Amino acid sequence: MGEPEAGSEFAIGAVAAAGPMADTQYILPNDIGVSSLDCREAFRLLSPTERLYAHHLSRAAWYGGLAVLLQTSPEAPYIYALLSRLFHAQDPDQLRQHALAEGLTEEEYQAFLVYAAGVYSNMGNYKSFGDTKFVPNLPKEKLERVILGSKASQQQPEAVRGLWQTCGELMYSLEPRLRHLGLGKEGITTYFSGDCTMEDAKLAQDFLDSQNLSAYNTRLFKEVDQDGKPRYEVRLASVLSTEPALDSEMTSKLKSYKFQGSHFRVTRGDYAPILQKVVEHLEKAKTYAANNHQEQMLAQYIESFTQGSIEAHKRGSRFWIQDKGPIVESYIGFIESYRDPFGSRGEFEGFVAMVNKAMSAKFERLVASAEQLLKELPWPPAFEKDKFLTPDFTSLDVLTFAGSGIPAGINIPNYDDLRQTEGFKNVSLGNVLAVAYATQREKLTFLEEDDKDLYIRWKGPSFDVQVGLHELLGHGSGKLFVQDDKGVFNFDQETVVNPETGEQIQSWYRSGETWDSKFSTIASSYEECRAESVGLYLCLQPQVLEIFGFEGSDAEDVIYVNWLNMVRAGLLALEFYTPEASNWRQAHMQARFVILRVLLEAGEGLVTVTPTTGSDGRPDARVRLDRSKIRSVGKPALERFLRRLQVLKSTGDVAGGRALYEGYAAVTDAPPECFLTLRDTVLLRKESRKLIVQPNTRLEGSEVQLLEYEASAAGLIRSFSERFPEDGPELEEILTQLATADARFWKGPSGAPSGQA
Repeated sequence: MGEPEAGSEFAIGAVAAAGPMADTQYILPNDIGVSSLDCREAFRLLSPTERLYAHHLSRAAWYGGLAVLLQTSPEAPYIYALLSRLFHAQDPDQLRQHALAEGLTEEEYQAFLVYAAGVYSNMGNYKSFGDTKFVPNLPKEKLERVILGSKASQQQPEAVRGLWQTCGELMYSLEPRLRHLGLGKEGITTYFSGDCTMEDAKLAQDFLDSQNLSAYNTRLFKEVDQDGKPRYEVRLASVLSTEPALDSEMTSKLKSYKFQGSHFRVTRGDYAPILQKVVEHLEKAKTYAANNHQEQMLAQYIESFTQGSIEAHKRGSRFWIQDKGPIVESYIGFIESYRDPFGSRGEFEGFVAMVNKAMSAKFERLVASAEQLLKELPWPPAFEKDKFLTPDFTSLDVLTFAGSGIPAGINIPNYDDLRQTEGFKNVSLGNVLAVAYATQREKLTFLEEDDKDLYIRWKGPSFDVQVGLHELLGHGSGKLFVQDDKGVFNFDQETVVNPETGEQIQSWYRSGETWDSKFSTIASSYEECRAESVGLYLCLQPQVLEIFGFEGSDAEDVIYVNWLNMVRAGLLALEFYTPEASNWRQAHMQARFVILRVLLEAGEGLVTVTPTTGSDGRPDARVRLDRSKIRSVGKPALERFLRRLQVLKSTGDVAGGRALYEGYAAVTDAPPECFLTLRDTVLLRKESRKLIVQPNTRLEGSEVQLLEYEASAAGLIRSFSERFPEDGPELEEILTQLATADARFWKGPSGAPSGQA
């Protein structure tokens, strides 16, 4: 779960080759916020063995994170390789001298550094939060001069020119289809070959379900044979590809199938050389594991990445759940499905973090109260898990978070069967919260002046409460009604009644079906909405606020700011809606807009959104929340909505769930709010999400050193230049080779994938 900050305006630079749409949506501003993650004290407290364990897990995570480039856009691996070469040959200060000599202004060179830092931060050239493309904010010809005259180009002229020719056009192109990630005509994605449609994605999901295969670690490639018939390749991520392996659970799956009149072939070996490096460091980490749970967990992860087996990853996740309260916490794999346009394929991520004991003590008290708090949720007991599986809940200081972005809190694993029967873990990422969500008064948009000081004072504490409730009792609550492969139900068909209809249960999940596979494109956002709503609903409980140390008027201020933050976020969410395609590009933000709509619908002046004119003479807006009506009007509205969300989720009622959720998520210009018009105001006054600089660890003899970097675009670039000291050039080669091997699926990287949105 993560949340964007609101904000300031900035001037639009000259975006070359971008046409009339070259607005602030598609560039990162020169004054973008950059913060460094501080984990020095937590790292200092680790023993030498714990440091070695953290170091090798971090190495595994950083290597694996490179796969995200191949999961994002056809050109992303080439852009990364080009930047990597440039900054290995000359650091940002040295390259600056060359750039100024080539005729760039200071602003243009800074724009290039910000672009490069953005690519590293998002592991690609699309924003991880919102899936929007960003392009360099300087003329293309000037950037070309810098690249072709650089030291890297002098050292390897053909290689650097080749990379630029491969990705230069796509780096700048803002053709309608290339502006956002999406499937078919809606956008670009490399989870699917360029000619795949939503119908292909649905057929592939049905095929995967029929074979009891998870989509998490797959990509789908479609080719048309001589008869004009489609042939599909489902490719699993693994170190092994065609090599004869000792008989594993996966080898029997690797073959051709006929399914509903179509040809499917299951193969493996996606990202093989990258995963090989992940596995090597997981093996090394195993030597320094603190206990048997960690050893077995790593052994299963190694098996998963070697063979391409999600079942092995599930087994590893079981050991991970059982590893309660470790000093060094981590998780790695193909985890979150937010960026798959269909909602089933996981993006690679890996994190390593150290426990923050003081904040964790508060979360432990929240866990101890969880069973009581679950009873306060507005659905019948039959719709709650049979037994609350007490999870770990810790506040962590992140050392490493590799992938496309860093969330504020996490509730994992995402496997429904494990969550329902084995449990889960919650983590709040304390040092991320400390830097990523800090707010300056002058950058606070859409609030009344007299709300701003209160908001700044209580935003951090209220967000701690919201993250805790969202992860533990939001994602951690609710039962799915399932009929297993033997026909046995996990609920009593005779006695359980749907509270919305008063009738017996009419629908449920069948064997092999999951929440993600059934609710597909809305699953992530719907679930985030349910968790956010639980947070708002339960923060009204005095015992929750006492756990976090708030009583009396302070507690009331925390509640007010938490609700105010949510309705403001609902307005800010409009940045992440694409009117041309009528779709949302970010799950959490869609969820917050839905909650805003629910609270507006409650009426009685609880929430108002009013267009105004700012002091600069340009369009503005004000969000108001009547704090005296939160309990009397807001709570009953949220109660009704939450019950409907849970009942539709529990019963697997996709049609009902879609109707409810998509109804609230619709963005129109209907009065009184006129959201489409308000969207223009939101875009006018938006602030870009901060970039986060992370440290590196380096092994010197048997000691692990922590290397920290300044909070700037140049510092972020340096952190990446020093991230792979032994094999940087080899990794560039691996990435470009893997991208080139599949380039035909997107019409070749230099022939831009075209299409109208």
